[in-house]
Amino acid sequence: MGQVTVLGAGSWGTALAIVLADNGHDVRLWSHRESYVKEINEHHTNEKYLKGVSIPANVKATSNLKQAVSGSKEIVLVVPTKAIRDVCRQLVDVIDTKVTITHASKGIEPETYKRVSEVIKEEIPEELYNAIVVLSGPSHAEEVSLRQPTTVTVSSENLEIAKSVQDLFINRQFRVYTSPDLVGVELGGSLKNIIALGAGISDGLGYGDNAKAALITRGLAEIARLGTSMGANPLTFSGLTGVGDLIVTCTSSHSRNWRAGYKLGQGADLEEVLEDMGMVVEGVRTTKAAYQLSKAEGVEMPITAGIYSVLFEEANPGDVVDQLMTRIRRHEMEDLTNILDEKMKD
Repeated sequence: MGQVTVLGAGSWGTALAIVLADNGHDVRLWSHRESYVKEINEHHTNEKYLKGVSIPANVKATSNLKQAVSGSKEIVLVVPTKAIRDVCRQLVDVIDTKVTITHASKGIEPETYKRVSEVIKEEIPEELYNAIVVLSGPSHAEEVSLRQPTTVTVSSENLEIAKSVQDLFINRQFRVYTSPDLVGVELGGSLKNIIALGAGISDGLGYGDNAKAALITRGLAEIARLGTSMGANPLTFSGLTGVGDLIVTCTSSHSRNWRAGYKLGQGADLEEVLEDMGMVVEGVRTTKAAYQLSKAEGVEMPITAGIYSVLFEEANPGDVVDQLMTRIRRHEMEDLTNILDEKMKD
């Protein structure tokens, strides 16, 4: 077993560090906050993000990025998407051996519409890494840290290296599949956060399971439409990183995107919600990016557009739901038929 570096000591980064430590790896967990480093090293806890969870002794935290990556051939990048570029720029100066970079961040960059792997490629020269891998799937950090059964997917343009990352993480509680569809895996993991905001809004408004089921199902159709237009395999969205991640994020209070949406549905404004959360809500930034991207791609995404209007145009959540319910009549299979037709053309 070797050394693995995890960059980002939030809930997900810490949970993945625990998985790697359970597998016998020596884990260096980097945080830019010295208080988190001190707590992890002295008390083996990270109470802000994972209350009551004990962190294995073979997880060593540091706030020194050079120290964190020195000698590591495996880097797991788990910082908020808005921090990806900055951290990658810092990595260029401290990587001392060719590495495999696995990211577990879910988002799309506004304005550029870049997926996380594309952002990494822009900032880190190819000669510094073997491959870029994404790890995604239905996985609440709280449950992973308690060793509850979880299944995820890894994907890369280099499938052999994806298999090596599969071996790095897989154990009896944390099952890992591989997929050749990097675009689909990244987009599914990112776009589901938008629908989770919508599910929270629906619950906050007091609507029932019928409304949420409709939102999840039609939200999946939107994800597949945009994903396919960008080159993803539509079948990916019926798997773990599509419908699987969508279900877990839209139906659980563990989901910070659902919790943020719930507060919005109850009448709180966005600034108040984000301040109360005290953690990054990736769906907010991704909604802006996906809305912009749908316009650029000419892809119809009415749910995303509605959530965008709630977040950034101060639209009333109840009015947005009413607008969605009174849209023009159409055939349910129309989306699937159009997607398959496009793939046949390819």
